[in-house]
Amino acid sequence: MTRQRFLRSIFPAAYGLLVYATIRLLQDTESGFHFWNRPLLLNSLEAGLSIVVGYLNIYMINRVCDHNDQRQSEHKLTSSLLWREILLLAGMNTLVVNLIFTPMASVTDDGLSWSDLVSINVVPLLYVLIYYGVIRSGKFLKAYVQHQLLVEKLTNDQLETELKFLKAQYHPHFLFNALNTIYFQMDEDVQGAKKSTELLSSLLRYQLYDQQQQVSIRQELEYLQNYIQLQKIRASKKMNLNVYFDELLADQQIYPLLLLPLVENAFKYAGGKYGIDITAKVSNDVFVFSVSNDVPAQMISPDNYSGIGHENLKRRLHLLYPEKHRLVAGRQGDRYIAELELNF
Repeated sequence: MTRQRFLRSIFPAAYGLLVYATIRLLQDTESGFHFWNRPLLLNSLEAGLSIVVGYLNIYMINRVCDHNDQRQSEHKLTSSLLWREILLLAGMNTLVVNLIFTPMASVTDDGLSWSDLVSINVVPLLYVLIYYGVIRSGKFLKAYVQHQLLVEKLTNDQLETELKFLKAQYHPHFLFNALNTIYFQMDEDVQGAKKSTELLSSLLRYQLYDQQQQVSIRQELEYLQNYIQLQKIRASKKMNLNVYFDELLADQQIYPLLLLPLVENAFKYAGGKYGIDITAKVSNDVFVFSVSNDVPAQMISPDNYSGIGHENLKRRLHLLYPEKHRLVAGRQGDRYIAELELNF
């Protein structure tokens, strides 16, 4: 038997003795009598019966509360139900104490008086209400904590599901373009097609297996390098590509596939002089990733990137880096510039 179970088993006895001591104190104060002057056998009998009452009351309170808690899924635990619970316990307590204490008081000392009857009914009832309040408050607190944990778990599950869905939306569009590139390479450059297949395999492996938790920036930038290599194969020969990744970027942690949409848009919308600049650096524990590309002069561009990819990126940043990111994207002259800042 554990210490906690032992304490639970002796608590009703202590509860019953407390009720008995309180009643005796009230009666002795009124009559001026001292209960220790009574026969030891009589005091022992009364104390033993009080312990029985203690076990009965504690059992009744716990049983009624547990019964109503089990029904809570079907019937909400309203204030009216709580009042019925209190009245039921008061009635059961009155029945128990009058079946045990009243006959005992009638045949001891000077017999049953009105003050005895009041003490016998009021004192145990007060202790019942106090214990009931403590027990019910504890159950309410436990239920509240469990409810909050459940809400938090459901929220986390929902966010995780949403994040997986948002990440999965990158795959089909990218995969289609990559397979299309390899398809046209097969007729003219078999070795190039093999290289492209290796790059695609590496990219998919990263997307499928290496994105459950945060990854090092080194891994993310290596993924981008492979993606850029694959895009260069299908890009125009006029393209002027400049990539700079700060050497200080190594083991800092980042959530994967956040940078891809910005690079993807640069290759998708590049025009004019076909210049693309990609820069990643760290400054004062702030990761700065910027992408800029030339756009055709006749292209009518909104103030920010639009489309599923950009909306997904904003949503993921909101979920993964709340109040810890800044994303600015828009056209400046003949270039489109996007800059993402993440606080480590």
